Amino acid sequence: MSTTTTTNWAGNFTYGAETILHPTTVAEVQERVAKWPRVRALGTRHSFTDIADTPGALISLAELDPAIQIDPATMTVSVAGGTSFGILINELEKHGFALHNTGSLPHISVAGATATGTHGSGDHNGILSTAIAAVELVTADGSLVHVDRSSEHLPAIAVGLGAFGIITRVTLDIEPSYQVRQDVYRFARWETVLEQLDEVMASAYSVSLLADFASPTVMQIWLKTRLADGMEPEVASTLFGGVWYDDSEELAPENVNQRASVPGPWSERMPHFRLDGQPSNGGDELQSEYYVAREHGVAALEVLRTLGDQISPHLLISEIRTAAADSLWMSPAYERDVLCIGFTWAKHPAEVEALLPVIEEALAPYAPRQHWGKLFHFGAEVVHERFPRVDDFRALQREYDPEGKFWNTFLEQKLGSR
Repeated sequence: MSTTTTTNWAGNFTYGAETILHPTTVAEVQERVAKWPRVRALGTRHSFTDIADTPGALISLAELDPAIQIDPATMTVSVAGGTSFGILINELEKHGFALHNTGSLPHISVAGATATGTHGSGDHNGILSTAIAAVELVTADGSLVHVDRSSEHLPAIAVGLGAFGIITRVTLDIEPSYQVRQDVYRFARWETVLEQLDEVMASAYSVSLLADFASPTVMQIWLKTRLADGMEPEVASTLFGGVWYDDSEELAPENVNQRASVPGPWSERMPHFRLDGQPSNGGDELQSEYYVAREHGVAALEVLRTLGDQISPHLLISEIRTAAADSLWMSPAYERDVLCIGFTWAKHPAEVEALLPVIEEALAPYAPRQHWGKLFHFGAEVVHERFPRVDDFRALQREYDPEGKFWNTFLEQKLGSR
């Protein structure tokens, strides 16, 4: 048990929980959940909001044994929810298996990342939660419940926002390992990229645009090409008006995975950052992210370019990616392919807080949805408009948690009262 005040990774939020618990077994998790009237799971604290907070007890699963179990017959892997994706993907690669997609940071926990809708990139790649085949969670009375794809509840719980219980174990789909090559192109003009946006985003298995909306060019285009059966496409010297960049390991920041068009295992190419390095800007940042339907992608980016002079002084980088439509109730990609527009901000909290309503109003014609673990200004009324299954989600949550043990201020503000 710990009563030490703690902040999230970025240091912009201080948890108000009475205590932080660190159980070492699932049985201990069950005992603590049953005991406390208010409780939430605490992951790796990479969320920028109060989504994980509670006035009661926070339960960290970091001390649970990962107990990674690979099943080649069902092509699934089972892992403790508090385990980082980095630990999981390295173990999978060691045995010749892979996930379909990863987030930028391998440091984030499996249960926390999937519960908040973290996504990675790729026109045909669903968010990380779409790989969930089953979960085990401790519900309000301390019971351990198994929910898999045979249950109509899994589409709600897969991006469950921590509202249904403490997810102690997650089972994910896997596939055979594959090789990936990362190619980087710099300084393509915005006009060229927007004229061919669909072609740009479809030009590799996973594509990221790194940009500043006040700049005349897209700073970098990252292409992660999946190599099939030893075949390796030629590396073009220019692409979409951008010039190939030899960002060899000596030139690239030490915390990023090697690019420079050198093929490597998926586990060392799909995440942007190295597990043994500081992720992103080391936490000295804020983040927000909005998702618009693909048909509105160009218009949304053009609108943001008109705000470039307001955004740029507070922006470290914007990363633009894609995700495929899914059927998960609270997923930002629910029933629509999306363009994901992420903002990594300098730690200017007042200025960012003032900018978010401006950005959201500018994007309003395109009905943007938000990343649940990043900063946004929308209230419950807008969330209800954008996520059509909110009422179903709340009704099912009440079945699992009749007394509101896992409900918190964030959910009250963003989804409405129980």
